[in-house]
Amino acid sequence: MPTLIFDIETVGEDFDAVDETTQEVLTRWIKRETESSEDYAAALADMKNGLGFSPLTGQIVAIGIYDGEREKGAVYFQPSPNGKEQGFEEGQCKFEVMPEKEMLIRFWEVVEKYETFVTFNGRQFDVPFLMVRSAIHGIRPSKNLLANRYLNYQPGHARHVDLLDQLTFYGALRKKGSLHLWCRAFGIESPKAQGVDGDDVKALFESGKSADIARYNARDLRATYELYTRYEQFLQF
Repeated sequence: MPTLIFDIETVGEDFDAVDETTQEVLTRWIKRETESSEDYAAALADMKNGLGFSPLTGQIVAIGIYDGEREKGAVYFQPSPNGKEQGFEEGQCKFEVMPEKEMLIRFWEVVEKYETFVTFNGRQFDVPFLMVRSAIHGIRPSKNLLANRYLNYQPGHARHVDLLDQLTFYGALRKKGSLHLWCRAFGIESPKAQGVDGDDVKALFESGKSADIARYNARDLRATYELYTRYEQFLQF
């Protein structure tokens, strides 16, 4: 059965560049719930750093796809602001530069060719983000990758295996754990092993290092695939 692993990287807008009404909406809760100027400053910094977690205040800067059976993958990534990144190849992965809208079009075209999809926390983050950003660009997703959370009730043409759901038995495991912790437990090289993690994406993007984001995304894909093979072998029923 054709299986596609995918993952995204996102960055948030510059808070200081958005309009005053949006700033007020985003900070209203902070003003209400903080009691000191120090608490306010800390909460404001957290909010600014978290703008990339919402498709309403963030954008996708990389989409990675990987076919583990064929050992071939691709990462579509945006050039940094004023950047001059070029596409390249490393091993069995192609890295292609394009704007967000084209990345989304390409992604949904690839999705049409597969029936099983694998993510880590994709139901909580990647897929909703992809679907909303697609709609904002006037793109209709080719498949509903959020249909029915439980595998036994998912349509055959769009079976989405979210490893965070499966490895925690739909939340029965008290501590869910990050991809890094799951990789560590199973002896898989963590995508963070080369010193880059999701918290670095915005800084890398703004400093003209989008290619480093793309490479990090490719490591995420490989780690997710290897974790999926462990799940298939030992925990899938």
